[in-house]
Amino acid sequence: MKNQARIWDRLAKRYIASPIADPESYEHKLALTRKYMRPDMDVLEIGCGSGNTGRRHAPEVASYTAMDISAEMLRHAEAQGPVPDNMQFVAADFDRVDVAPESYDMVLALSVLHLLPDPAATVRKIAAGLKPGGVFVSSTVRTAGIGMLRVIAPVGQLIGIIPHLSFIGEDDIRGFMSDAGLEIVEDWAPDAKSALFLVARKPG
Repeated sequence: MKNQARIWDRLAKRYIASPIADPESYEHKLALTRKYMRPDMDVLEIGCGSGNTGRRHAPEVASYTAMDISAEMLRHAEAQGPVPDNMQFVAADFDRVDVAPESYDMVLALSVLHLLPDPAATVRKIAAGLKPGGVFVSSTVRTAGIGMLRVIAPVGQLIGIIPHLSFIGEDDIRGFMSDAGLEIVEDWAPDAKSALFLVARKPG
């Protein structure tokens, strides 16, 4: 995935400068996530980008690890403003790092799963890393319904200007959760074309 890291390094400055497309939906997702947070929680966010979601959530939990594949993205993220004392940035590819079983109370992957080569495998790894009763929070673009991407993406990926895209729909995304043994407890999207927001719980 070194090539993916390089692509995101190049995109980092522009990505972080981009405004949130739908602030109302973003705030709603923050609120839904906080319903499942507790002060004693250890939280991991995969693909943290600007780190601003972590800055909002970290005060609600015991520890917050914000991980991203792009070191350049994290350099810009750290420059966005003060970082809560219990929050740390980590430059790493989640799919390639060792995660101890049952080590997190919550894992977030926001606008991430559709960018991975094997999102089902990633969700299984996340589920294994959750403590019993832990929750996985995801927001995923339903790329299967965007036909033009199937034409543009392969060319852009070949020349290294577009990151990997997996073409997945809402049934695929929900299936990743159930196949990993997670129970969906929140299932929301503002409309049929927007990203699908799920909160899924590990039994226990």
